[in-house]
Amino acid sequence: MKDASPQGPAAHTSLRGSALRLIRRAVRYAFILFTVVLVVDAVVGEKGVLRLLEARREYQRVEEALAVARAENAALREQARRLREDPSAIEELARRELGLIKPGEKLFIVRDVEPKP
Repeated sequence: MKDASPQGPAAHTSLRGSALRLIRRAVRYAFILFTVVLVVDAVVGEKGVLRLLEARREYQRVEEALAVARAENAALREQARRLREDPSAIEELARRELGLIKPGEKLFIVRDVEPKP
């Protein structure tokens, strides 16, 4: 069977090569687009780099809050121990928090006096 095109077999090969180049170019662009989408998702996606950095900052804040809570807890435990075991601690707390004084002690209230102009 003969080639039915007026230009012969060379024109047919040229069309084939042109179509092949077009397909290769389309595949290349699709690959580039796919790569760009993957990179963007890796940076700003749900499990991306930005989310990871945010999670690390949140972890730091929680660690700091936990350290503060542990220090307060230790101080309160020490205060409770002192109140159970040391009578002078109870007296100190009563004087400071309740403003109590011992019998026979005198209370002096000192007021700030503003100077006259």
